[in-house]
Amino acid sequence: MNTRPSQDREVILSVKDLTVGFGEKIVLDKLNLDIYRGEILGFVGASGAGKSVLMRTVLRLLPRRSGKIEILGADYDAVDDLQRMTLDTRLGVLFQHGALFSSLTVKENIQLPMREYLDLPQWLMDELAYLKIELVGLHPDAADKYPSELSGGMIKRAALARALALDPDLVFLDEPTSGLDPIGAAEFDELIAQLRDTLGLTVYMVTHDLDSLFSVCDRIAVLGQKKVLVEGTLDDMLAFDDAWVQSYFRGKRARSIPRPEQSAGHPVE
Repeated sequence: MNTRPSQDREVILSVKDLTVGFGEKIVLDKLNLDIYRGEILGFVGASGAGKSVLMRTVLRLLPRRSGKIEILGADYDAVDDLQRMTLDTRLGVLFQHGALFSSLTVKENIQLPMREYLDLPQWLMDELAYLKIELVGLHPDAADKYPSELSGGMIKRAALARALALDPDLVFLDEPTSGLDPIGAAEFDELIAQLRDTLGLTVYMVTHDLDSLFSVCDRIAVLGQKKVLVEGTLDDMLAFDDAWVQSYFRGKRARSIPRPEQSAGHPVE
């Protein structure tokens, strides 16, 4: 895990005073959040709290009423179209159910971002697609398969390969282990950690999976009351005086998961 003090690290995504609403309902109210280069941030909150709304707003898939979003130090609203397109290539997204196009093969799905943003010959796009397929642990034979021919775990990996197609700096993962069995989920978590270490990725992970939070996340942010209630390490979560946070991180499900300090021989209260 990345343990450098946050003040010594580059902020790769900064959300300032973000307000998002639908009709008369305010979902996010003056929310603030920083994500640092090279970290895996786990983002949690009660169902309906607005976790996916925040992610989709940052990605400009939903409008915001006010606030500023900076990516790699650039204000999204202040840059021109060419600069904005360049910023878009620095982001990768894995949606909850993979969101692969059913009429396209795995290789063709991976090549979609390349076709949209790059001007490359077909042979080079083919080569790059196979590299991404190998990177996420899929067999090369998967390249010519359609999503309907893949298992749930393979779909997640294929979608991750597409998210990595343009070599992004920041990858958004929306419930990446949802629908996977415990072994498959653990293997996917391990893959994310390996990619962070080898590629220098920064990862924004929306998740309900406590195993993921405990095993691979450097920091955790909790969304509640329309803002980020608390952010920090697991110890910070355990010390935070909030009923939902305490129930989530100290409840029966949480107590059944070995934590780093437990594996080191230190009991957890």
